[in-house]
Amino acid sequence: MNKKSLLWSMISLFVLASIVLAACGTPAATEEAPAATEEAPAATEEAPAATEEAPAATEEAMPEVSFDYPPGGALEAAIKGEYTGTTVTVDGAFEGNDPDGVKFAESMKAFEEATGITVNYIGNKEFEGSIAIRVDAGDAPDIVDFPQPGLFASFVRSGDIVPVDFISDEWLSQQYNPGWREFNTVDGVEAGVMHRYSGKSLVWYPKKAWDAAGYQVPETWDDLVALTQQIADDGDTAWCIGIESGAATGWVATDWTEDMMLRTTSLENYDAWVAGDLAFDSPEVRKAIETWSSVWFNDAFVNGGRSSIVSTFFGDAPGGMFNDPPNCWLHRQANFITSFFPEGTVYGEDYGFFYLPPVDPAYGKPFLVAGDLVAMFNDRPEVRALMEYFTTPQSASGWLEGGGAISAHQTATQDMYGSDLDYGVSQLVAGATSFRFDGSDLMPGEVGAGTFWSEISSYVAGSKDLDAALQAIDASWPR
Repeated sequence: MNKKSLLWSMISLFVLASIVLAACGTPAATEEAPAATEEAPAATEEAPAATEEAPAATEEAMPEVSFDYPPGGALEAAIKGEYTGTTVTVDGAFEGNDPDGVKFAESMKAFEEATGITVNYIGNKEFEGSIAIRVDAGDAPDIVDFPQPGLFASFVRSGDIVPVDFISDEWLSQQYNPGWREFNTVDGVEAGVMHRYSGKSLVWYPKKAWDAAGYQVPETWDDLVALTQQIADDGDTAWCIGIESGAATGWVATDWTEDMMLRTTSLENYDAWVAGDLAFDSPEVRKAIETWSSVWFNDAFVNGGRSSIVSTFFGDAPGGMFNDPPNCWLHRQANFITSFFPEGTVYGEDYGFFYLPPVDPAYGKPFLVAGDLVAMFNDRPEVRALMEYFTTPQSASGWLEGGGAISAHQTATQDMYGSDLDYGVSQLVAGATSFRFDGSDLMPGEVGAGTFWSEISSYVAGSKDLDAALQAIDASWPR
């Protein structure tokens, strides 16, 4: 072998030895790997902890809904799907196929879609009589929509209604003005939630003719009487008034009396009067009636004169505002009256409204309202869920969008209303210093929907004087 060959043989052996040594070094690296592998299980052991957290995050991820709801309550559980497939029945004073029934159904859609709970409405116009029969027979509906707090109160006192103490005070205070919660509280027990209402302390006027005549919105009762006289001096009659309403003839006059009670005496006296502790034949009630009588009984102030008031259908009464020129310029009525205005008339163009002004500044700016509250008769989780939904303005969305009522929820926003009119009324009520429910609706039926209507009608017609009418009403009060 020459030197050159020997050299290459030695280089080859050296390279081969290096490769072998490198190969022999691999196990050391491999021995380190298990250490990393041993650490891996530790990481793997941590992973289950993260995995255990994941379900919690999944449980808290609520489906998106179009309404707010009280945290931790039955409605939240319902949105999670816990009561899907159940049914809740609701009874009330309107029928399912009339306008209010349609609006109720529209209002329930968001709840039904979010929870999978079916809301079955079974109301009828004989509700006031049928509900007592159902309850006495042990067949009470789950929830009742009460248009009369007096009837609601009787069921609270009999123990048939379940209090709403399952809804937190914090949530209820967020959703409602304290005054609304008073309507739902009987003998210290908060047993229902307010749903929707109509504002009654409103005066309507024909805007085009009004603006052309240069008349100004009055701020006080004296201003309103002065405007009434000004219109008379201009050769017109100011007021459109009619109280005929079939068997319910007279309720318009009771509304005026209630508005004047709030403007001429204290809230304590109003409440005492409604409860039967302040007689109709009292100076306070007499003053309230005589205040509106000074306008009603002046033939120069009323379209058709005093003699026409009892025979004029209440829904026809405002029609004179829309004649050209108007036959009358002022009409006091709740916001529902616009459904009786001529077809095609537009709020803000053809008509406007203002707040019925205060008589005595000592009593602030009160507002008379009427409305519906809901109460629970059967305590099941799905029923609680619907009761909680009723505390949201979306539960009245059918009325807000379609008109005819205003949300009692202070969380309702302007964009929820289908008309500027209803929102405007809601703002007037929100700005009131006090408000009270329609007094006749709170009184026992034989008075509020009985002698109060009939006797006040006889007084307006002139067939009875005020003394005789008030004494007859007092005599009818159940003792």
